[in-house]
Amino acid sequence: MVNIGVLASTKATDMQAIIDAINSKKLNAVISVVISNKQDSYALERARKHNIKAAFIDSKDKERESYDKEVSEELDKNNVELILMIGYMRIVSPWFVRKYKNRIMNIHPSLLPAFSGGMDTDVHQEVLNYGCKVTGCTLHFVDESVDAGPVIMQKAVEISENETVDSLKEKVQKAEQGIIIQAIDLFDKGKIKIEGRKVIIK
Repeated sequence: MVNIGVLASTKATDMQAIIDAINSKKLNAVISVVISNKQDSYALERARKHNIKAAFIDSKDKERESYDKEVSEELDKNNVELILMIGYMRIVSPWFVRKYKNRIMNIHPSLLPAFSGGMDTDVHQEVLNYGCKVTGCTLHFVDESVDAGPVIMQKAVEISENETVDSLKEKVQKAEQGIIIQAIDLFDKGKIKIEGRKVIIK
């Protein structure tokens, strides 16, 4: 069983799918703590509703590394093996990345390297503005660069003629949830291996 810690700043909609998969025994995992840098983040409320420990850690006036060390203390206290960044609106420090090398996964709402660096609906707006016919999502390991760590999985999503930011977000989130659940299962079974920039799924 894999012990998960979630870092989130927003609603953490994808986390609900993980909770549901755990409850229905599709996933051999447990979310032991949800940490947010936003006190009013719905992710914390979502955690409380499911009796998951919810921790708000204020990032105001803190250096990136000292904040990450506080987060790390909370993760270690809860014996977290896998860290999921779901709508986490912070860039983590090199110290944090090194400490949890190949144990931090981030979901990004585009097919990286396309449309990297943006957050949430901004990315979908850029995709639509560009006139793309296909977009999708990318689950990757976090390294010291932004949205550029080794890609674990990607899933494509077709864009319809009358697509809006909201309708596209909904489609992409569904794809995100599918690959996150799959990747947690593979991680739990020890089937994910990293060779340089390449993630090998055994």
